Amino acid sequence: MDKIWLNSYPAGVPPEIDVTAYTSVNDVLASTCREFPTRPAFRNLGATLTYAQVDRLVRDFAAWLQTRPGLRRGSRIALMLPNVLQYPIAFFGVLRAGMIVVNVNPLYTPRELEHQLRDSGAEGIVILENFAHVLEKVLGRTRVQQVIATQLGDLLPFPRRPLVNYLVKRVKKLVPEWHLPHAVDFPAALKRGRAAVWKTVPVGLRDIALLQYTGGTTGTAKGAVLTHGNLVANLLQASAWAEGKLRKGEEVIVTALPLYHIFSLQVNFLLFLRLAASNVLITNPRDLPGFVKEIAKTRFTAITGVNTLYNGLLNTPGFANLDFGGLKVAVGGGAAIHSAVAERWNAVTGCHLSEGYGLTEASPLVACNPLGSAHSGTIGLPMPSTDVSIRDDHDREVPVGHEGEICVRGPQVMQGYWNRPDETLLAFTADGWLRTGDVGVMDGRGFLRVTDRKKDIILVSGFNVYPTEVEDVIASMPGVLECAVVGVPDPLTGERVKAFVVLNGAPVSAEEVIAFCRQHLTSYKVPKLIEFRSELPKNPIGKILRRELRQAAGAPLAEAVELQHSVQPGVGM
Repeated sequence: MDKIWLNSYPAGVPPEIDVTAYTSVNDVLASTCREFPTRPAFRNLGATLTYAQVDRLVRDFAAWLQTRPGLRRGSRIALMLPNVLQYPIAFFGVLRAGMIVVNVNPLYTPRELEHQLRDSGAEGIVILENFAHVLEKVLGRTRVQQVIATQLGDLLPFPRRPLVNYLVKRVKKLVPEWHLPHAVDFPAALKRGRAAVWKTVPVGLRDIALLQYTGGTTGTAKGAVLTHGNLVANLLQASAWAEGKLRKGEEVIVTALPLYHIFSLQVNFLLFLRLAASNVLITNPRDLPGFVKEIAKTRFTAITGVNTLYNGLLNTPGFANLDFGGLKVAVGGGAAIHSAVAERWNAVTGCHLSEGYGLTEASPLVACNPLGSAHSGTIGLPMPSTDVSIRDDHDREVPVGHEGEICVRGPQVMQGYWNRPDETLLAFTADGWLRTGDVGVMDGRGFLRVTDRKKDIILVSGFNVYPTEVEDVIASMPGVLECAVVGVPDPLTGERVKAFVVLNGAPVSAEEVIAFCRQHLTSYKVPKLIEFRSELPKNPIGKILRRELRQAAGAPLAEAVELQHSVQPGVGM
């Protein structure tokens, strides 16, 4: 397909980027710290770290990691942290030590955590102690030898540090009892690292930086292998797209989406770090009144989010009264932005919501609308140095304006799935294009629109829910004969999970199915709708036809039970 999208590029955006502008992700941090040492880098819970302080703490943590027996270049270190000051220190400390980051959702159940730690072969983990009780249940069945536990206020100045830690543990009682006898405190690791000698580790663009877990056609979580080159390329693509809109050393970004999510990691964290921005980390965006109170303290210039978050803010008292005079950019991703939300956002803030598109396997950015343009319902234009091909079921490119699977090629595309050559083979076409699993169309100006999904992935507030994983849990419940899970439209979260269940004659209620799922699944994966059936539709070889169930899911049935939840799934703590 000809690159017709280049004719629609905003002025100043180049068609290609120089992927060799940095030698590694580490080089991006080092460059910013040298140029802007005194600039505030990260702010959280009333404390601020400058770029010079970040650089020193990263060095200390990297040096400490290098002293640990069994850890070496290439070791995988899991990070099970919400948006706190410890995250950027741990992330870059791992990379500076020549090791590999494995992001972990802090809301994972023991089953989910065990799978990811075992599959990645993680040998260490940095974990907020609020979640240490989950790790305790599975640690013995993993390869993890080094546990670094941290309290919420560990990087806050005295006397705020002990006060916050006391309130979290003793007053609010947010830390369940845990016992990991060989765990090292994060501040102790930094102190020991300060006295240790950090040995320079040569890290290049081909070295693996990140195992970012996602699912696929099988529903089993897999680690997308992202190199320093993949992340740097996507960072430079995003930087080129923001040319003329954002200025180095002047921006203030609000980060409510969790940094363990690839969208927030790349856009909020890496892009704005390159811009030497001040990053306001929101630890618990579910507390929307607290969120609004926090961002009222600063004149922020950029914010990212999913439809659910923007809608929640718009409906929070006091938000409309904030000072939006400095707001330049608001970006939506992870799930479709609803037109009503985009229009109301612009009316309240005076800033258009710019919608983009990506996937974990592409680091993640693939396409984006011009920043500051009005909401159009499209996912925008392919990024610089990115090729997009719309293909039919036989991998043949279709003409402009025709529907097909969106396929992607570019320097940001992953190397494959960690230790999954079979899944890697399925993810790419014979000529090397990444299959996104999304069906879409490109118009004559090069703008892309997603119309459907080939895969059965359910998107809840921008987070992937894989039907097979949920089905496996429900199928293990006594009394269940078989089941199927699909996504149904939801005005708040984009989609919600619906389960169709066939019983084997035992008396099982919808409430019992949901309670069982809560024991084994993160909240956003738990079905909100349960429908009992006598049988499920199948094809001649016995495969359950999810498409028929999706089509029928919109019709209200007497035996369907809906349980509503107000919790915003998968974000923060």
